[in-house]
Amino acid sequence: MEDFLDCRIRPVYFRYLAAAFGSSFIACVYSMIDSAVVGQYYGPDGASSMVVTAPFWSIMISLGLLMGLGGAVVFSSLRGQGSANKKQSNEFFTVSLIGCLIFTVIIMVLLFTCEDQILTLFGADENVLPIAREYMTYVRWSVPFFVFGQALIAFLRNDGAPGLATWCVVAGGVFNIVGDFVFTFTLDMGAMGAGIASAGGGVLNIIVLVCHFFSKKNTLRLELPAHFFRQFGRIVVVGFAAFFIEIAAGIITIIFNNQILKYLGSTTLAVYGVIGNIVMFVQCCSNSVGQAAQPMLSVNYGGRRPDRIRKIMWYAIGTALVFGVIWIVLCEAGPNWFTWIFMSPTQEVLDVAPAIIRIYAISFILLPFNVFSTYYFQAILKNGISFIISIGRGIVISGILLFVLPLISPSAIWYSMPITELLVAVFAVIMMIVSARRKPTGTLQTA
Repeated sequence: MEDFLDCRIRPVYFRYLAAAFGSSFIACVYSMIDSAVVGQYYGPDGASSMVVTAPFWSIMISLGLLMGLGGAVVFSSLRGQGSANKKQSNEFFTVSLIGCLIFTVIIMVLLFTCEDQILTLFGADENVLPIAREYMTYVRWSVPFFVFGQALIAFLRNDGAPGLATWCVVAGGVFNIVGDFVFTFTLDMGAMGAGIASAGGGVLNIIVLVCHFFSKKNTLRLELPAHFFRQFGRIVVVGFAAFFIEIAAGIITIIFNNQILKYLGSTTLAVYGVIGNIVMFVQCCSNSVGQAAQPMLSVNYGGRRPDRIRKIMWYAIGTALVFGVIWIVLCEAGPNWFTWIFMSPTQEVLDVAPAIIRIYAISFILLPFNVFSTYYFQAILKNGISFIISIGRGIVISGILLFVLPLISPSAIWYSMPITELLVAVFAVIMMIVSARRKPTGTLQTA
């Protein structure tokens, strides 16, 4: 396990950032390829079908993060307090895996019993539902690989193996990208082919991740939990903010889908499908900042090193702002570049897309910082603040604006996220200033 208490912060942070960014970016690429090939194969209806399946991916990823990141933060904090806590830290690892199993069973039961109802709830109409259902044919069988995969990636980063976490995504990503084109176009399987490619990528992810347990660097062990329900509750509390970021993305997508259909129509919903893919990339960049900083922050918090915590925080904030600037410049400079990438557009789509994308993209300047702030407060065990930020930007502020702004003007719906990110950023900055002035206690209740 990396010695985060005494290492040079800058090179280690950027090494972890490179690994986290690589895995996040590749994951985004192969998710994007799914949307792009289905959009190209079916046109706007294909792009819309990927929008209505997006909340499903949010649910899987969020539950994996809930168990993985929640358990990994406690794991690293305990390790930062000394080797005497090694057994207890591995108990949290075990509880996390059990939690993943429980959530996997629940998701699969729901998918196999009421998938059509779920997709309709997510915004599928009679044109989109058959394509979405076709895509889910094999994806529903891959649920365990994606839930456990997200959890294991978090633990591997905290166990000093960020590179392997990246390689797992590379392996899965390459299979998915190649498979998308082969199954969808060459074999003419359409959306079902894209689903097969995604499922196969998830299987390869797990195969690579499991290799860590046979390496000499591995310190993760299965330990019988002493207080399962208390430890499970602790993981949920710590991991809830990261969980809510992802689950809220799914909820907001559902609200957006239904509000767009109500006020603006199906053509605009296809444009929102393009925006959803751009947001996925921005979110991946944002998550990479948080994932790179979190292990270092957690261990130094456990080791009571506020000076190092502040340095790590500033590196992460600077990186987040750079990502924000890059994405807003790309979207403002060439919005229809993205439209052509993600679908075979009609002229009507090309006419309305630029204004919509440019307005929504304003939110990208602050989105990476806000996402990092949830990881930051999780890592230093300020779970209440992390929860407020997550729920504020994820559902409360954004949800209210999505219902209120269209009453002023239908097109005003696109300002909901820029306003949300601004309000959340102000709160996050204030809380960071307050927390930076306080010394970490390093105290952690393990059961």
